[in-house]
Amino acid sequence: MSKERVFEAAVRVADKGGVASVTMRKVAEELGVEAMSLYYHVAGKEEILDGIVDLVFTEIELPGGEAGWKTAMRRRAFSVREALSRHAWALGLMESRRNPGPATLRDHDSVIGSLRAAGFSIAMAAHAFSALDSYVYGFVLQESSLPFATTQELEDVAEGMARQMPAGAYPHLAEMMADHALRPGYAYADEFAFGLDLVLDGLERILGGPGAA
Repeated sequence: MSKERVFEAAVRVADKGGVASVTMRKVAEELGVEAMSLYYHVAGKEEILDGIVDLVFTEIELPGGEAGWKTAMRRRAFSVREALSRHAWALGLMESRRNPGPATLRDHDSVIGSLRAAGFSIAMAAHAFSALDSYVYGFVLQESSLPFATTQELEDVAEGMARQMPAGAYPHLAEMMADHALRPGYAYADEFAFGLDLVLDGLERILGGPGAA
């Protein structure tokens, strides 16, 4: 038994039942011990929540300066999205903890450092960091809320919508469904890279202008 094992067990509990299921009793059951024994290693549920958020941050690729800031931020954004796809419960917790762990602090420091090394002022680095994470978190939230996960499910949803739409009432929506969303090979996940590149290209333009100073 160790603090790390407690956190790892809590992540497994959260992955199976969501963050609301993370209780001292449930974590103890996952470890096959009595709940009271956890208190030798953690102060309580709040410390566990701090710990499991920090574990998620260990799964995120840190930006490396050798790749260039845009490539580094792009890789990190994809890594954040992948981590949140594995641990959907973490989305509302990533920036909510008052006692962030070392992996969280290391991630944030690396992002700021990469942006500063690229020439962003400290204020613009803060703006860029916020814009990037807001986009990633928002996309993951929207993606996880969609009423379909497969092509067949998307077609079923589209057919249901079409049955409720009077002919000609919503021509632009009908066009997007028929000529974009229902075309072979479409995946909503592909929209992520498009939007991310818009954010990065906008930051690049700012970096070259007076707003970066």
